[in-house]
Amino acid sequence: MLRCVVFALLLGVCAGSGKQKTKAMPQSLSRGWGDGIRWVKTYKEGLSEMVKRKKPLMVIHHQDICPHSQALKKAFAADKSIQKMAEKDFVMLNLLNETADGRMAPDGHYTPRILFLDQYNTVRTELVGKFPTHLYTYEPADMALCE
Repeated sequence: MLRCVVFALLLGVCAGSGKQKTKAMPQSLSRGWGDGIRWVKTYKEGLSEMVKRKKPLMVIHHQDICPHSQALKKAFAADKSIQKMAEKDFVMLNLLNETADGRMAPDGHYTPRILFLDQYNTVRTELVGKFPTHLYTYEPADMALCE
């Protein structure tokens, strides 16, 4: 009987060790867009920081499964001058989900999409990329235009 108790305890310990829960590391707010940049967590926080810091808000809409978003992210994160400009001149927000603010999709919901709001909470719709059907899409080659 003692053997059965020891066996049951041993079996319980072994079974329990296989179910150990590992804590997932929290994802950085940068989501790969640049860890040297101070990112805000939410759109609401971005609007508040924009007023407080007197800097425009840059909102990057992207998706982890979108190859165009991934290519733009890689180029953005690798470009030191873009990283420096983003940290110095803007309040930065990258979003995987849409905001409730309809102004943030003036020509539709697609990714990648980058929009800017000035300190007066005006969406700067005149700042467009080169694509006629997706005005606020940028691609890696467009990084050279910012330098």
